Amino acid sequence: MDIKTLAIVFGTIFIAELGDKTQLATLLFAADRAADKWLVFVGASTALVLTSAIGVMAGGLLTQVVSPRHLSIIAGLGFIGIGVWSLWTA
Repeated sequence: MDIKTLAIVFGTIFIAELGDKTQLATLLFAADRAADKWLVFVGASTALVLTSAIGVMAGGLLTQVVSPRHLSIIAGLGFIGIGVWSLWTA
């Protein structure tokens, strides 16, 4: 097991997920007094695991067609584009 890769992925995803829409939606579901907090936790956790699995599978398939370097460039340009668009429409 490559502990360095595990730590980098964990840290990156953990920081990226703090305060995002998913966490806020989970917070709102948990704030409902009638909601079972464990069911909210299990539902949110399962959804995050499933979306992560889709991302891993898609990344594995994409690297068979496109080089990881090109994927990084495309992802970076996409994030820059989203940032510019967000600033432009604000």
